Amino acid sequence: MRWTAEQVLALAPDAASRRAGSGLGLPGPWSETGGSGTGAVWGLCRGSDGRPYRTVVDSTGPAYRCSCPSRRAPCKHALGLLLLWAGGAGAVPDAEAPGWAEEWLAGRSSPARRREERAAHGGPSTSAADTTAADTTAGDTTAGDAGAARRRAERRAARITAGARELEQRLADLLRGGLASAAQSGYGPWEETAARMVDAQAPGLAARVRELGALAGSGQGWPARLLEESALVHLLDRAWLEIDRLPEPLAAVVRTRVGLTATAGGPAVRDDWLVLAQYDSADAKLTTRRIWLRGRETGRTALLLSYGAAGRAPGLALPPGLVIDAEIVPYGGAGRLRAELRERFGTPVPVKAPPPGGSTEEALAAYGRALRDDPWLDAWPVTLEDVVPVPSDDGWQLADARGPSALPVAPAAGFRSGLWRLLAVSGGGPVTVFGECGHRGFAPLAAWSGDSPETVALTSTALS
Repeated sequence: MRWTAEQVLALAPDAASRRAGSGLGLPGPWSETGGSGTGAVWGLCRGSDGRPYRTVVDSTGPAYRCSCPSRRAPCKHALGLLLLWAGGAGAVPDAEAPGWAEEWLAGRSSPARRREERAAHGGPSTSAADTTAADTTAGDTTAGDAGAARRRAERRAARITAGARELEQRLADLLRGGLASAAQSGYGPWEETAARMVDAQAPGLAARVRELGALAGSGQGWPARLLEESALVHLLDRAWLEIDRLPEPLAAVVRTRVGLTATAGGPAVRDDWLVLAQYDSADAKLTTRRIWLRGRETGRTALLLSYGAAGRAPGLALPPGLVIDAEIVPYGGAGRLRAELRERFGTPVPVKAPPPGGSTEEALAAYGRALRDDPWLDAWPVTLEDVVPVPSDDGWQLADARGPSALPVAPAAGFRSGLWRLLAVSGGGPVTVFGECGHRGFAPLAAWSGDSPETVALTSTALS
């Protein structure tokens, strides 16, 4: 099944690749193009020195191979070939694969190749049995040395406890001196405290401390925001210091929130997974890709995370609007939304209908239930059905077409081009919208109009 041009461009690792790939989506540079009818396409693309690059793509992965020197994945030639294929059967006819393409496609079916791909996407490079043997100290454990791993875990827990107590003292000093002092002292003391949390091997606490430093003096209403976030940090501190008294599900959430690594475990869940949305966020050290899935049979929502170095796109990419038959394995803690993608079966197909959704009141109720289990949750995935984007005094809202309720669009989302795309899809009528519902509002990520099952992505993965 052919993809749309938008689904192809969603794979671009950065804005430059998107532009360059769009320029190669025409027949001119290509020769000896062909497709297998099962998702494989290939062709020769004329290079700048006159020599052709051999490009082959397996859209069921997706996976790519090109003889060009680019280290981006997919490169501009793979994107251009996919755009050519998306344009119709005339440019990429069904044909028998040439030897160089057939050799690579045949190798992809081997177990070794599948393990390599899972490793490239952030998944396990070894067998499932080996994965089960890993513990939460992530990489510290060696097989047959459980005693040493336990001692390392105990030492780390002791360091985190010392860091949590120090952070409690820092918060007490903040309240004793008054919130106004936070703006006067600047970001330096917060960064110093965050560095001490890193030394305490509590990266989750360090990240929250940096957020506190960014809030001080951050515009109108900052004292209230700083107090709210300080209260959440205090709650997390106390939860860690009293973790032995917590029920295990909440204790698992606390462990992940302070920064202990969880692993995917438990039985695999196979379903037809609709790719709802995919988007990237980046900081100075890391690019994080979030991919939201929804199972057709289970009704389960899952989040796949993939990471890349700063400025580099993560390896895993799934175009929104496709349905993949696959197995996922959930992680523990933090709502059990996060999952790891395991085996995939068959060829992805386009979605035939929007996912089922609910009203804005039901979305708020779902977010409230999730907060009960994880008080530090920033947002919860929900699908709104029959909502209309309407302007308000404070920005935009998504109003129920059949009721009096509405959800405010998150302020940050109001500045994205995706909001205008949503307005265009709606045209003033009701639409289905998937997004993240949080305490600052609803961030729309994908939309479906009433007269088409096509998924309209409201985000972009390309790094600018």
